[in-house]
Amino acid sequence: MTTTAPRLGTALARLLVLAAALLGTLLAGAAPASAHAALTGSDPRDGAVVATAPKEVNLTFSEQVAMSADAIRVLDPAGRRADTGEIRDLCSGSVVRYGVALRAGLPDGTYTVAWQAVSSDSHPVAGAFTFSIGAPSQTSVALPDQAPGGGLVGALYGIARYLSYAGFAVLVGGGAFVLACWPHGASVRPVQQTVVRGWLTLTAATLAMLLLRSPYTGSGDLSDAFDLAGLKAVLETKTGAALTSRLLLLGAAALFVAVLFGAYARRTDPKEKKDLAFGLGLGGTVVAAGIAGTWALAEHASTGLQPGIAMPVDILHLLAVAAWLGGLTVLLVALYRAPSVERSAVERFSKVAFGSVAVLAATGLYQSWRQVGSWSALTGTRYGQLLLVKIGLMAVLIGIAWVSRRWTRRLADPAPREEDESADETAPEPLEAAASEDADAPSETADPERAAQLARQRAAVATARRKRERDADPERAGLRRSVLTEAAVAVVLLAVTTVLTSTEPGRTEEEAGRATSASGPAAVPDRPVDIRLPFDTGGVDGKGVVRLSLDPGRTGANALHIFVERPNGKPLDVPEIKVALTLEAKDVGPLPVAPDRIQTGHWSASGVQIPMPGEWKIQVTVRTSEIDQTTIDKNVKIG
Repeated sequence: MTTTAPRLGTALARLLVLAAALLGTLLAGAAPASAHAALTGSDPRDGAVVATAPKEVNLTFSEQVAMSADAIRVLDPAGRRADTGEIRDLCSGSVVRYGVALRAGLPDGTYTVAWQAVSSDSHPVAGAFTFSIGAPSQTSVALPDQAPGGGLVGALYGIARYLSYAGFAVLVGGGAFVLACWPHGASVRPVQQTVVRGWLTLTAATLAMLLLRSPYTGSGDLSDAFDLAGLKAVLETKTGAALTSRLLLLGAAALFVAVLFGAYARRTDPKEKKDLAFGLGLGGTVVAAGIAGTWALAEHASTGLQPGIAMPVDILHLLAVAAWLGGLTVLLVALYRAPSVERSAVERFSKVAFGSVAVLAATGLYQSWRQVGSWSALTGTRYGQLLLVKIGLMAVLIGIAWVSRRWTRRLADPAPREEDESADETAPEPLEAAASEDADAPSETADPERAAQLARQRAAVATARRKRERDADPERAGLRRSVLTEAAVAVVLLAVTTVLTSTEPGRTEEEAGRATSASGPAAVPDRPVDIRLPFDTGGVDGKGVVRLSLDPGRTGANALHIFVERPNGKPLDVPEIKVALTLEAKDVGPLPVAPDRIQTGHWSASGVQIPMPGEWKIQVTVRTSEIDQTTIDKNVKIG
């Protein structure tokens, strides 16, 4: 009875188009990958106006970062460097803080702080903000529009990352498929070529990432890829050490491939072959785990929550992905290009794939909890949205794999065929007959060129015959189509996974957002609140500036100092100064403060109570005559 292979192409093609469209929408509509370490605070704060020039600028981050010698730059209104260039490590406990000292005698105006560093999970992070000394001013500083890790270098680095994952999957999964599922495949040339190409792809991609690492995290100029000083600096980083270790392990992987397709493929004694397979399996597992560890030690798993558990889980996850998708790739090549694949080999791979899916489900669940952390982050962050796409593609892939398993059950082993089977049983085709007749001509076979031509003809005849035999088997045709569809979905799935590794985890994004919101735009940690408020009452001597200082700028008792100055900076004596504090979010206030006059242009009050933290509005009423007065205000964050 003839079985007709089902037409999976149309329905699955539509599903693939839908998945690709969803993926394209997410990737095309998203901004460049945001940094995995976020700036949660600064001193001075973003947009602050301070009365006197601070001695240094401090930056606080949500997680550990690597700072270069030029990581923090402070530029004056004319674009000149205002810092000394000496980065200070101010980290203490869980607080990640770095600073740079400022030069003495800085003039008034708006200053720009530009910073760039590398997050602990290997991704570049950068940003900028401004603060003003005395009063805001125009600034000529122009910051680059390109995001860190973007541009041509970022695109090339992303391609290299994708190719490295693909090469790893084919190398590890292909070797595992031959050893565990199809030992005869070690002598099949298309299988050998596929695994070797996986090794070459991973090696080339790793070298490319090593060269591109310096411009990727620094200047963004492709020419810097060949800067030896930059390469030396990269080798001293965690990521550089991981890439170098990967290259060394790839040397051991090359030896594994040489033995697998050399000595192992030539072994005929069952016991010797079994012993060699055991050694290759043990050594290959160690090398594969080591290569997977180079990702775990340098990326998401190495930072954040529970890194001691996350790194081995990440290694298992990568090995399971490789065993499934890499084995699937080699099976696809074998189904299309190898003479035949035994049913037992396909069945064994089906079991390996099922085990890999089980491992992926367990490790993926843990990784999702660790990286996302909440239901809101699952739908409200880019990482969570990409994770949902990945889960959907996994579900599609498992469904197609189930179809492949059904074809495997119906698959029959190919009938044994002797190499010297003559064409007497069936009428020879014209090409075969012609080749046979030519072979009987002694005058022609004596010619080496003619003999080579006949050999090529016989090879073409044999290849065509094997292809006809494969195509005539509906079960194998159905299996080939379903495996091809699996591979197509796997390509998209691997792309989503690559983007996920360069996207800020949802948990980190939400925590950084909460920290930034809590600090507020006007937060000034570890120093008094200093604000500068120009005023104009409209009368004689009605213009000036109020400088207000609230020390220590925290809840509890504070010392308040007010300085009133003319536009030329000289003290201005006014009849009355009043201050009121209001926390509008909590309906607290206004709380009046009546400062005492100390001397010309100077008022103060001690023991000013701030009952709770929040964003307080400070209102200052200045009266310059019996009828001329004005009220000015400023919102500040008080912790």
